[in-house]
Amino acid sequence: QVQLVESGGGLVQAGHSLRLSCAVSGRVFNADAMGWFRQTPGKEREFVASIVWRVGTTRAADSMKGRFTISRDNGKNTLYLEMNNLNPEDTAVYYCAHRRWDSASYSSWGQGTQVTVSS
Repeated sequence: QVQLVESGGGLVQAGHSLRLSCAVSGRVFNADAMGWFRQTPGKEREFVASIVWRVGTTRAADSMKGRFTISRDNGKNTLYLEMNNLNPEDTAVYYCAHRRWDSASYSSWGQGTQVTVSS
């Protein structure tokens, strides 16, 4: 079982940047994927970006490419999400998640961190 703890959320003004962190503990295989998702009240959870833990291959939602960057530090067992040029529509609870290499779905989730962007 993988445990995930997000941090770094907060209140920022539109146009500013924020970096989220996710501390990862437990067994993570090289080919496992880590992802960031976000959710606002009344809406389904939305995919933001993902990364293969060992090789670093990334994917991002089209609407966030160029503004959001996912990365990881294997030595620190930490996942990051760098968010630039934030706008009020980015306000959400952001979650990190883990997907085993042999699974099609994410099965471990953090508790989430709130990001609020003011106009």
